[in-house]
Amino acid sequence: MPYDPTKMADWQISEEAEKNMPSPFDWQKKLGLQADEILPMGRLCKLDFMKIINRLKDKPDGKYIEVTAITPTPLGEGKSTTSLGLIEGLGKRGKNVGGCLRQPSGGPTMNIKGTAAGGGNALLIPMTEFSMGLTGDINDIMNAHNLAMVALTARMQHERNYTDEQLERLTKMRRLDIDPTRVEMGWIIDFCAQALRNIVIGLGGRYDGYTMQSRFGIAVSSELMAILSIVRDLKDLRERMANITVAFDKRGKAVTTGDLEVAGAMTAFMRNTINPTLCCSAEYQPVMVHAGPFANIAVGQSSIIGDRVGLKLFDYHVTESGFAADIGFEKFWNVKCRYSGLKPHVSVLTTTIRALKMHGGGPKVVAGLPLPEEYTKENVALVEKGIENMVHHINTIRKSGMNPVVCINAFHTDTKDEIAVVRKAAEAAGARCALSEHWLKGGEGALELADAVIDACEQKSEFKFLYPMEMKLRDRVALIAKEVYGADGVSWSPEAEAKAKMLEADPKYDDFATMMVKTHLSLTHDPTIKGVPKGWVLPIRDVLIYSGAKFLCPCAGTISLMPGTSSNPAFRRIDVDVETGKVMGLF
Repeated sequence: MPYDPTKMADWQISEEAEKNMPSPFDWQKKLGLQADEILPMGRLCKLDFMKIINRLKDKPDGKYIEVTAITPTPLGEGKSTTSLGLIEGLGKRGKNVGGCLRQPSGGPTMNIKGTAAGGGNALLIPMTEFSMGLTGDINDIMNAHNLAMVALTARMQHERNYTDEQLERLTKMRRLDIDPTRVEMGWIIDFCAQALRNIVIGLGGRYDGYTMQSRFGIAVSSELMAILSIVRDLKDLRERMANITVAFDKRGKAVTTGDLEVAGAMTAFMRNTINPTLCCSAEYQPVMVHAGPFANIAVGQSSIIGDRVGLKLFDYHVTESGFAADIGFEKFWNVKCRYSGLKPHVSVLTTTIRALKMHGGGPKVVAGLPLPEEYTKENVALVEKGIENMVHHINTIRKSGMNPVVCINAFHTDTKDEIAVVRKAAEAAGARCALSEHWLKGGEGALELADAVIDACEQKSEFKFLYPMEMKLRDRVALIAKEVYGADGVSWSPEAEAKAKMLEADPKYDDFATMMVKTHLSLTHDPTIKGVPKGWVLPIRDVLIYSGAKFLCPCAGTISLMPGTSSNPAFRRIDVDVETGKVMGLF
């Protein structure tokens, strides 16, 4: 170490690093775990989190570090790479450090985004297992979610085919009288399959199901994945599993998984998912992987369970928020930390010269196409024009009382003058700033970042939420729109406002989290608008109800729960060495 990422693909670096990867029993010794706290699964292992938490309940928590980003280009700006680089840098400084990242979806892995395993020398290993199912959590979620749909559609068929008397006598079920036009759930699959966004099911005869419109979403968009990210234990999981709204009856009453008597079986599929899987960085620092919720519509974080375990095991624990600070950090700040009761010490704002140039008016960045030369040649003026976006996110983090550290995620095309402009602006906005070359050099390249984070962790902070739970839904949305996005106000469609008023009037929803739904490619609802726009209003068209997760999701713009596969997807370059069985081509 370090390897040369200019000559080696990520999967090749992982393959080399895996030769010395600790075994489950090595981790037991290294982390001071008891034999029954490690659950071996091949060359990986899960951690029995309840046993670890109970044994270490009196141990003080370590330093809690969150990683977020400025508004990204469609290529992403390297939050996972920065998270892993920071972990490696803190390791080089001799710190007891670890982290928790989200599990990647097979959709992006086989499409254009890749596995979110980091990159270069700031890489999570073993990359093949991480990229292709890990220890089965997403499969368990798919089985549990789709079982709920099986229960729903079978119930609808039987209620159509049987009289009330026959239903009671033959099936021991009461009639739920489900409204086929108000089915809230669809099916899920872990690929980007646009052909399944809108489907018709139940074609055929009387015994071939109930004919109706339906849909598929990508697996990580399932409410079950959102639930996994916020539960505290198996009991909490079981209770939430019974409260998921699957549909509404013809009187407008919610039909839940509990009503369908399927929640117990769903929890049986999910029982192993509550324990985090232990992987590591390419420099062998421990990194848990747990949960992977869709950041547009859910919390977009690794799990509360993972963070609770990490804060007991490590002196410095690093966690990552999905998307930019207006979405990922805001949900970390006002939802995840509120649910967990944990108080973070510092937030790292991942920044790239490339993204700042885009916000400064640079040409459109399109995934899968070569970058225009404005992004690969020095252009200080473009950087200066785009810095306002970074400063906006710094100010958002500071509103939480946290200490921001700007990480300039270095690319070989960045110049000294461009870097100097960013550093000066970040420090003027009240943030520490560090240049980090973790992709190229691993932990050695992240020492400046590690030192800035260590320093920030020692500074006293007064963490506070943006709003109290007593605040009504529409007031919360207005505050988030103004203080986090920079909008002048909020406009509600008649349907969304009527639903919001209904929710505000029902005490049942008072403790539901506000989970904003909008694009990650802009501070606004419009992904084409870059920088920090002024004089705009956030439109809310609907409010989704996730009753198991206890989320109310105000929707700004249209968000598809099923992404599409591109014309040049990653699966075209993935293969298996038939001599060794090793997977090649992952990135």
